[in-house]
Amino acid sequence: MRAPPPQRPSGPCPHPVPRAGGPSWELPPDVTDTAELLLSELVTNAYRHAKVPAGREIRACCQLTGDRLRVTVTDAADTLPVLAPARPDDESGRGLALVAALAADWGARSKECGIGKEVWFEV
Repeated sequence: MRAPPPQRPSGPCPHPVPRAGGPSWELPPDVTDTAELLLSELVTNAYRHAKVPAGREIRACCQLTGDRLRVTVTDAADTLPVLAPARPDDESGRGLALVAALAADWGARSKECGIGKEVWFEV
């Protein structure tokens, strides 16, 4: 896992996730299928682990960067995720391993404003 490249979109999220009202980017089905699976893992992690006050949101957005689709999930928790091995009898704990295995790249960082974090992947 490494920090994302310094280029960042300015302003609000450039686009929602494709298939959820995003632009028609004509992405291959394997890319959108993988993006949806990994997005569900990151949103689930944010929901389960981001212990934040009521009213704080989890946000997801995507953008095309070159030949890759980048999906970013933002929440208000400060703790960055850690890729850790799951034991064979564990019922959970494999989401980041899926992200690491299926994404071309991924990472996490604290938000510049000091509240929350961003976890992202590229496919």
